[in-house]
Amino acid sequence: MQQRPLGRSGLFTAPLAFGGNVFGWTAGAATSFSLLDAFVDGGFNLIDTADVYSTWVPGHQGGESETVIGQWLAAAPSRRDRVLIATKVGKPMPGGKGLSRAWIRQAVEDSLRRLRTDRIDLYQSHEDDATTPFEETLAAFAELIAEGKVRAIGASNITAPRLAEALATSARLGLPRYETLQPHFNLVERRVFEAELQPLCVQHGLGVINFFGLARGFLTGKYRSEADLAKSPRGGGVKAYLNERGLGILAALDAVAAEAGATPAQVALAWQLAQPGISAPIVSATSVAQWTELAGTATLVLSPAQLERLGAASAGG
Repeated sequence: MQQRPLGRSGLFTAPLAFGGNVFGWTAGAATSFSLLDAFVDGGFNLIDTADVYSTWVPGHQGGESETVIGQWLAAAPSRRDRVLIATKVGKPMPGGKGLSRAWIRQAVEDSLRRLRTDRIDLYQSHEDDATTPFEETLAAFAELIAEGKVRAIGASNITAPRLAEALATSARLGLPRYETLQPHFNLVERRVFEAELQPLCVQHGLGVINFFGLARGFLTGKYRSEADLAKSPRGGGVKAYLNERGLGILAALDAVAAEAGATPAQVALAWQLAQPGISAPIVSATSVAQWTELAGTATLVLSPAQLERLGAASAGG
């Protein structure tokens, strides 16, 4: 399977990453283990999670996703060398938040313990922290890399000017740089990434692992009216897409999918993979059947005409 670089880190990913936010939430432990088995057995390797997953669930404290992944790794230690574990720090947890050295040092130990591993392949700042200088944050990450606890670092939820500042700080002080960006990007959410972040990532050779690759399920085509919103816990999050533009995107996906002998979800992801800078869209599934469909994206190549059709239908978003 084609491997794509994660910036200049020396790490390579298959063309889809698995979004671990479902682990311990909409996918219980047994289902999560089956999903992870199918993911790795299919030749994929990048598993993305965060310490904060899934604090939004009543009774959860965060760390539930990392704990499930750790249990899966512990059940067969040989799996560890077949995967890249990406997790994040910075969003509010019971013990702290932000990107100060003190919190990063504590949070990384908590994540390593839950993941039952000695290293995190890609450690990402989950959101920008304007109260902590980049010098402090990047120096803390440098310590973790020197200690072998982290292999590379990335950023998420950051503006282009702030990302440029972080990269300049790394260059000026000789500190590790953010090798990846995790932005919100898909056919219905294009404007913010394409305007400034995408050119910056391409210029500096950052790998992009975009989240909400299927727009909370909207790009699968299962939400076509407000009556469909009750189909899943995420349904309410796609209501804003049920407009003329959103339905036009679905129509284009349907047409291209019919031509390509694929599904709308596969086509939506294949379009992303054809965009400059994209390393691996992050997708989630709650059943092996769902994942098997998404995995078919890896062998789907869209024609220039099909890419243009999708781009035109989604323009302006």
